[in-house]
Amino acid sequence: MVVDRLENLEKYASLNPLFAQAISFLKSHDLNALDLGKIELSGSDLVVNIVQTSPKAKEAAKLETHNAFIDIQIPLSGVEVMGYTPGKDCVPADAAYDEVKDITFFDGLADDYFAVKPGMFAIFFPQDGHAPGITETGVKKVIVKVKA
Repeated sequence: MVVDRLENLEKYASLNPLFAQAISFLKSHDLNALDLGKIELSGSDLVVNIVQTSPKAKEAAKLETHNAFIDIQIPLSGVEVMGYTPGKDCVPADAAYDEVKDITFFDGLADDYFAVKPGMFAIFFPQDGHAPGITETGVKKVIVKVKA
């Protein structure tokens, strides 16, 4: 997992062959002006989703992991709290994986929580259990799905 400021995003380009293309898109567009929806940058291997979340309490935010994709999450309109637990520590260990949606949901609360503010981002790799979307009012956000 990585949490940092957007001005440092380019420092992470070497972490995945598709990150440079994702970073180029993110740096060259006014993210706040993008309409809700999906933008394919490299077929299904690199997709930018612009979403509006609903209010969600910590207790309602399920831990999740993805096997095939890395998430780059960027809140735009407000502070989003995200939970983190190493994937190996998520329970139950044998939780069902949805291959079509590339997601596994787990029980319980995250080990740690942190605030991600506009101007920041979080990167979650397949080994990172994360519980995103915790906000009192909901936020507009960017979720970049990068083939791992």
